[in-house]
Amino acid sequence: MNAPLAPGAVIGFVGLGNMGTPMARRLVEAGYTVRGFDTDPARHNGITVSTLDEVTAGADAILLMLPNSDVVEHVVYQEGLLEAVRRGTVLVDLGSSRPHSTRTLAERAAARGVPVVDAPVSGGVDGAEAGTLTVMAGGAAGDVERVRPVLERFGKVQHVGAVGAGHALKALNNLMSATHLLVSSEALLAGQEFGLDPAVMLDVVNGSSGRSGSTEAKWPKFVLPGTFDSGFGLRLMLKDMRIAVELARETGAPSLLGESAVELWAKAAEDLPPTADHTEIVRWLQASQHREERP
Repeated sequence: MNAPLAPGAVIGFVGLGNMGTPMARRLVEAGYTVRGFDTDPARHNGITVSTLDEVTAGADAILLMLPNSDVVEHVVYQEGLLEAVRRGTVLVDLGSSRPHSTRTLAERAAARGVPVVDAPVSGGVDGAEAGTLTVMAGGAAGDVERVRPVLERFGKVQHVGAVGAGHALKALNNLMSATHLLVSSEALLAGQEFGLDPAVMLDVVNGSSGRSGSTEAKWPKFVLPGTFDSGFGLRLMLKDMRIAVELARETGAPSLLGESAVELWAKAAEDLPPTADHTEIVRWLQASQHREERP
């Protein structure tokens, strides 16, 4: 087994958005040599290079923080990243991709001697900046252990199974997260209409059985202040929810509530701006309430 990648190793990093930028920065601070790449010129900084060939040259691992499987496949296949990666380099998908697409990528990469690890993260931009993300790693044990020191710069790393397992779990997690946020917001808005103080409700609920990540973090940080700026888009959340429901259908697991939640989030996506943060589902609920109140 190849040795774990210690500081000093060369890391290619593709995708320097809201999450990718602070994650890449943490690797630089830890002593890794980072070669970043993003198609948006506004995201170029001291760690970026101009081409994917520069990203792959001499890299010990290539990390992808891209929005979905379609973009991953475009970069890896159409843009030629897979062809340029040297044998033995670990390819790590940190984003939220389709599990079956990830397995297909792993098969194609294996034919070129390139191991694949899927390692999606949870914890938002704040977690990326603080290094407190949950990292759900899927892949062969030896491959996960090789990149573990790199992934540990982002937060707590848990090896959850074979390739594709990380992406499956991340989608299921986000289905739960989105459903929590939706029903928690409905309840809190109902209490507010009754005359209850939302801050008081949250304080009580967070010491009771109704608590969730939505009541403990999202409402206090992004909804009550009215900022709605968690850094994770509503449409990205919806994409992950659909992956989870699709997974449930494929496995024959029940997904009645999940499918209903997807339907409601899809309606919100139609009504809200393309750039809407996922916490703006609360604004959508409020607007729906006002529509119903009209004569």
